[in-house]
Amino acid sequence: MFWCGSNGSADEASPQPRRSVPSRQVWRWNSIVRRLAFMEAATAVGLTLALLGPLLIARIGEGAQPGPGRMPRLLGAQLALCALVLLVLTIAFSFEGLTWRQVGLRAPTFTSVVYGLVLAGFLVYVYGPTVHWLLSRFQLGGFELGLAKLQGLPLWYLLLAVLIGGAAEEILFRGYAFESLTLITGSLWLAGAIPLLLFAIAHVPMWGWPASLTILLSGAILTVWYAWHRDLSANIIAHCLTDFVGLVLAPAIQRRRGRRDV
Repeated sequence: MFWCGSNGSADEASPQPRRSVPSRQVWRWNSIVRRLAFMEAATAVGLTLALLGPLLIARIGEGAQPGPGRMPRLLGAQLALCALVLLVLTIAFSFEGLTWRQVGLRAPTFTSVVYGLVLAGFLVYVYGPTVHWLLSRFQLGGFELGLAKLQGLPLWYLLLAVLIGGAAEEILFRGYAFESLTLITGSLWLAGAIPLLLFAIAHVPMWGWPASLTILLSGAILTVWYAWHRDLSANIIAHCLTDFVGLVLAPAIQRRRGRRDV
């Protein structure tokens, strides 16, 4: 039954025109698309910094000539490397939404230390002497060019460079870049090969091409090890210990032997 108004006619409800209200679902999908595009852009920036930043910093540090301004320039290069790692991790965590594990970082364990020591022992006592023999056998030159550039530098700086360089390179090349490229390409081979090639090229300004080729091979060992164990702490330990032996301990022993011979 209809309610009758004062005019005695039925007050039939007239249809209301529909308002064009934006769909919440469309808005949500647009938001997701924008978010994904932003994350992809952040990943592109992060990968560019991680893969090419060390080479640029190496060029800056390599140009430091003996003199009063040498140490500030070298320290500036180390500071720039630390800033690069911090910037890449900020992009990874704040803009890409990655976790510590997704960039290869986790708290070191006893196993990490053992693996790191084993890997360092292999690189120092097996790989290192083999590479040295091959370089000498084919007269390709070795690490003398780079070691000559380190002469006269204080011990504290060499230790600082070993710690910063070993940790930074593993985080940038074997951690962030490897994991990001694995997600993008779906291929462990590409994810390992691209950072590995740029890792070796980043050492050319300091060590030259023959030595950098051996670094390419040692980097391949570190890459395979990380892809197998996914323990970046072990890689960092192995990298730092190997660099310590090659850049600090072995030259010191050679200098002491040279003084005894004289």
